[in-house]
Parts: sequence; C-alpha cells; structure tokens
Amino acid sequence: MQAERHSQHDLLVTGASGRVGRLLAAAWTRSGAPVALQRRGAEALTEGLRELCWAPLEGAAPLCDWVQTDGVPRAMLVLAGATPGTGRDLSLNRPLAEACLSAASAAGIGRVLVASSSAVYGGGRAQPWRESDPAQPATPYGRAKVAMEEACAVWRARGLEVACLRIGNVAGADALLLNAGKSPLHIDRFADGSGPLRSYIGPDSMARVLLALARLPGPLPPTLNLAAPEPVLMAELATAAGLDWRWQPAPPAAVARFTLDCRALAALVPISDAESTAAAIAAQWQECRTAP
Repeated sequence: MQAERHSQHDLLVTGASGRVGRLLAAAWTRSGAPVALQRRGAEALTEGLRELCWAPLEGAAPLCDWVQTDGVPRAMLVLAGATPGTGRDLSLNRPLAEACLSAASAAGIGRVLVASSSAVYGGGRAQPWRESDPAQPATPYGRAKVAMEEACAVWRARGLEVACLRIGNVAGADALLLNAGKSPLHIDRFADGSGPLRSYIGPDSMARVLLALARLPGPLPPTLNLAAPEPVLMAELATAAGLDWRWQPAPPAAVARFTLDCRALAALVPISDAESTAAAIAAQWQECRTAP
C-alpha cells in the first residue's frame, strides 16, 4: 500500500554500508542532510542519520511499513550491489536492483537513482565517454552493470522514474586511495611521460549532487555520467593526498585515459571547477575517511 504522507527525508539510501555509502554517510552526517540509510544488520551505521533495517531481497514489507511512519522520501538511491573487491557474485547486481525498484514502486517512491558504473563503456580512449555512446563492457563487472541497467529499463517502461548513474572514481573507494596505507605506491608512466588520467569525484561533492538529483523537478535522464567536470591525473591526486608513491613503466595493457563527459550532469546540478582539482578531491576524502 502506498503511503501518502511526505517524508522529512529527501533520500533513502540502500547499500549504505559499502565503501561509497560510508563515505557519503560521513558527508551527509556532517552537513545534517535529510537522508536515511538502509542497513541489513542490527548495528547502526551512523549516529546522526535515520536508519532502516531491511534486506531488499527478502521483500518490500519492511520498507512499506517504514514509509507508513516516516513518510515517502523524494527518492531512493540504490548503492546495493556487488563489486569486484567484495568477492560477492557480480550477477547479484541485477536482482538487487530489481528488488529495490519493486520495493520503491510498492512504497510509492516515484524516483530511483541507481548506481551504475563507467565500466559499462569498456576501455579507455582519447575522448571522454558520453551517455549516448553504446555500452561495450570489457569486464565481468561492466557486463553485470549493463544487465542491471537493462532491468532498470523494464521498470522505467512501467512508469517508475529510474536514472542510472554511471559513476566514475569516487575518492576513497577507488584503487588509488584504497591503497593509501601501502608504501610506496606505484603509478604507471607511459612512453610520453604522462600518467593515468581519470574522472573523479570527492565524497562531499557526490553527496551534494545526489541530494540535488533527488530534489530536482521533472524527469531525469535515463542515464547520467557522474563525476567532477574535469578529469584528474592520478599522480597529482596521490601527491595531494600525501601518499608515498613512485613511477613504474606502464605495462602494455595499462589505460592512459578513461574519462567521462559530464556536461549533462552539470546542466542539472552545477559543480564548480574547483571541485575537480586534486587538492579539493583529496581534502574531501580526508574529511570523510576520518569522520566518526
């Protein structure tokens, strides 16, 4: 049964216990954002945000009960899923998304933001990837995210507003900063003397963007790249983060450029050029990783 009372929460986040979710929760807690978090276990994720204990694969009833008391949030963010680093079955991404979409529909949540990945595009290239480019994933993770996006299209055809967010590197959940404790780190150096260039976003910026997308009037695009406007050199980010790193010759399979065209996102939610700098991204990571 759909709840009619509007919630004090603009966003309900599933999968909030993952790496990205914890970074975002730290940012939202510091800002006092009207966000609620879903968790599966009994232990609370934060001290400052409302939480819902619910396992999406077990059905929508706990969510429907929750919105009867807390009201219907403006949107649901689906971070729930399997990534290569978790060791979980990557094929879970589709059924987890489907379970969340079905529950959102049952609970009367009209907008769902689903975390996809830039991995759907495949390998690197000189030009930034645009949402209109065909998906051609080169990894099992990328293929799992394409299958998940296909499930989202089914629910979109049923009338649910679903936006698949093709996310770049989130500072603190990426391969570089996750290895911050290792010394020294090695970064590939290509024949022209350059290092890898990637699309990044800091957790504070991402938290603000997601909240803005939840609040925007009118329908969102079915797919949307999500990163800061300008890509960043990984060597500059490592330096800004204070990491001990060294160059290493890039192996033949190394990717020099993998970037996203984020003009569609910028047209909806302004992101300053300053948020693209290595210094700003590193500072956001430091703030969120040290948050209680």
